[in-house]
Amino acid sequence: MKKAYLNSPIGILELQGDSSGLASVLFVENISEGETFEVPHELKDAASQLTQYFEGQRTAFDLPLSPHGTDFQKRVWRQLQEIPYGKTISYQQIANSLGDPKVIRAAASANGKNPISIIIPCHRVIGSDGSLTGYAGGLHRKKWLLEHESPVKQQSLF
Repeated sequence: MKKAYLNSPIGILELQGDSSGLASVLFVENISEGETFEVPHELKDAASQLTQYFEGQRTAFDLPLSPHGTDFQKRVWRQLQEIPYGKTISYQQIANSLGDPKVIRAAASANGKNPISIIIPCHRVIGSDGSLTGYAGGLHRKKWLLEHESPVKQQSLF
């Protein structure tokens, strides 16, 4: 598994993957001594597309993904990939789209375990009342990402 680090407007991202696809994009607070920002060949496309996203030049990603998780988690992550750029849905809507409104807690848990931040857009899931709810990268990052994707630029969404 190859690893790369990418500076972004909301912190350092750690990318991991190999020739079969991207396995993770995680926020890290700092990098260990000896680590560099040099991007291996296997992760260059992911790093490039993320940079374009942050520069406002990309609204969709076209990358092979290989996240590790249970079958249910992978179903939830596929649903997340259906959320259009600039839109949000609720945890309840995810559960409903999976065919069982009662799996809301399991769907929320799977959303929180998404290993590929931003590209699998778990930040686009909000509470049924429209509130910002948990985000593994921190609510300040979720807020930034939603404002970045907002078709209407304003002072603050939340």
